Amino acid sequence: MIKRFALFGVAAALTASLAMTAAAGARPSKRRHGAVLAHTASNQPDQVIQWNQELQKVLVAPGAQPGSIHPTRTLAITQIAVYDAVNGIVGGGAPFVVDLHAPRSASAEAAAAAAARTALDALLPSQHEAVDAFFGESLAQIGSGEHVDRGVRFGEEVANAVLAARANDGANATPPLFEPGTGPGEYQLTPPKFLPAGFTQTQHVTPFVLQNASQFRPPAPPALTSAQYASDFKEVHSLGELNSATRTPEQTAIGRFWGAAPVWVVWNQVADKAGVGFGNSLEQNARLFAQLDTTLADGAIALYDAKYAYHRWRPITAITASEQGNENTTADPKWLPLANTANDPSYPGAHAEFSQAAATVLRDFFGTDVFPFSLTNETVGITRTFDGFSAASNEASASRIFAGQHFLYDETAGQALGGQVAGFAVENSPDPQDNRGR
Repeated sequence: MIKRFALFGVAAALTASLAMTAAAGARPSKRRHGAVLAHTASNQPDQVIQWNQELQKVLVAPGAQPGSIHPTRTLAITQIAVYDAVNGIVGGGAPFVVDLHAPRSASAEAAAAAAARTALDALLPSQHEAVDAFFGESLAQIGSGEHVDRGVRFGEEVANAVLAARANDGANATPPLFEPGTGPGEYQLTPPKFLPAGFTQTQHVTPFVLQNASQFRPPAPPALTSAQYASDFKEVHSLGELNSATRTPEQTAIGRFWGAAPVWVVWNQVADKAGVGFGNSLEQNARLFAQLDTTLADGAIALYDAKYAYHRWRPITAITASEQGNENTTADPKWLPLANTANDPSYPGAHAEFSQAAATVLRDFFGTDVFPFSLTNETVGITRTFDGFSAASNEASASRIFAGQHFLYDETAGQALGGQVAGFAVENSPDPQDNRGR
């Protein structure tokens, strides 16, 4: 039996609030990819899924890419290259970036593998050895012959064209230095390492689908003097503290699980499971990951636009500050969160934004929110089980309060932003039913 996510006591209200936000941000599926796909399984994932799994590994390797470039850009560029290569052979859909036509009888599997390899060798040069070794394994599976050679050459051609199209998107510019302000509410560098504010350049990167970074910028966070701020302050003060007496063991597991891996990697893992579970074809998987990861990349651009527009302090700063800014909150100088705090402003919440964006894309693609699945993070030895995409998204959002990372208003705004970004990205991405012919 699939265990439904449930919170207890004070956290029940948190779940209800997040669920309402998710429902408000969700769009009814237009089933743009056909009817709901049959729920089947395959023993051997196709090359698109295999390369997505390899991408997840090399992306998190230490020093794989500059710390100033958000990893979702690498995901998006790679998956666009894969989709445009597959689409150029299989046909039927509009391209994301590159509209090239493959030579007759080129292998789509070989093109997918070659496009991924070419993109990753360029984007993550330190991972060249691992990527090329994986490419050798792919060719061993695919086989040989002129159709494979043609597919490889075409995949390389497409990937190089996609890389050229994104070469001057602003990601490689020198990140501006963020100077923290002073006084109540202002973001301050956070312990234990007090690292400089991160991803300050991301908001200046050219979006993949959005019109501009501030297109869906959320309204300002609640005033420090407001009753809402005081309520959300007290909630994270209680539930997010390192040795909280009010947080349940399950809530602690939730906080630790979702903080143990990059959330964009986790949602690519969910998409892996869904692509196999729903019996996707190679081209369906190629489109799925291109849609998901361009949405996540644009979500990062919109997220950091908002974070640095409002530069709101994190709970670790707010709770320990001598100047509170609200007569109904009390400083707790010895307070520590369950998890170390990320080095960027608090509002809006990243886990909430990325998770709501991903869940929206997956609901739209498959025409349903129902998909039972489990995720295990070996780093912390925790497995979580869900009955669908929204359940996982809501839990990811709640986790950051349990971990002492965010206020509820951060998560509410994050979910709203994620839903808006994903809704626009889905509506304005290339049409999967392109009747131009091939």
